[in-house]
Amino acid sequence: MKKIIFKGCGTAIITPFTNDGVNFKEFEKMLEDQIANKIDAIIVCGTTGESSTMTLEERKETIKFAVDVIHNRVPVIAGTGGNCTKSVIEMTKYAESVGVDGALIVTPYYNKTTQEGLVAHYKAIAQETSLPIILYNVPSRTGVNILPKTCLELSKIENIVAVKEASGNLSQVAEIANLCGDALKIYSGNDDQILPVLSIGGIGVISVLSNIMPEFTHTMVEDFFHKNLEKAISAQLKAIPLIQALFSEVNPIPVKAACNIIGYEAGLPRLPLLKMSSEKQEILKKEIEKLKMQ
Repeated sequence: MKKIIFKGCGTAIITPFTNDGVNFKEFEKMLEDQIANKIDAIIVCGTTGESSTMTLEERKETIKFAVDVIHNRVPVIAGTGGNCTKSVIEMTKYAESVGVDGALIVTPYYNKTTQEGLVAHYKAIAQETSLPIILYNVPSRTGVNILPKTCLELSKIENIVAVKEASGNLSQVAEIANLCGDALKIYSGNDDQILPVLSIGGIGVISVLSNIMPEFTHTMVEDFFHKNLEKAISAQLKAIPLIQALFSEVNPIPVKAACNIIGYEAGLPRLPLLKMSSEKQEILKKEIEKLKMQ
């Protein structure tokens, strides 16, 4: 049986910025609030954390800071992916050296690759670390889709333990579950598909929603596993309007706005991302208030 890094709801946490860099004081507050609200894991320096516009030094400092603050209270998973295999290996080794519990590694983007290239890429990384690895499949951003048969091939590698599936294709997710079984655990990468993915064998979600609704999202997943299905389904459906607002512009523009709305000093997204439009921000604010009142 392969190691399960976490079961439940992991937050793909934002990175709060000032004009000068990472706002570590605010980041610590966010991390503590996540733990106080029952979150099951923290994913740092992922897409939602804007790792693609952070310097190498900022990424390293942020990963280490998260590990130090959380101090083994919940698993910390570092986003170490990129489109250069050598660079991914170096970042993954660094993350391992500072004590993370796992690595989330997105498929190579821009240069892309074949399915055979994906296998070679992940195999090369896995050979250089003992960390458990979560594959990250988000073809809408990377232009690369990890096909189910490729997932099966990758599942044969001992420390490739799971996939964050954000293709949005539930038929594909079902095929991965059928082919790989326990050899590759599945996390939903889409907040509007948490329960559908859990219903076909998923073990949790890597969530954007939980940045602002951590206990709500954790409880939804927990209710599913405790067979409180009516409650879990109700939560999933009630959250749909807020989830739609959180993805009405490219992630993480809306969730960063949402964090500012609920009282964090999250700062603005970094260029080329811009501040959320005032019209959509007003809708987002209303949906946050509506869900918090239910």
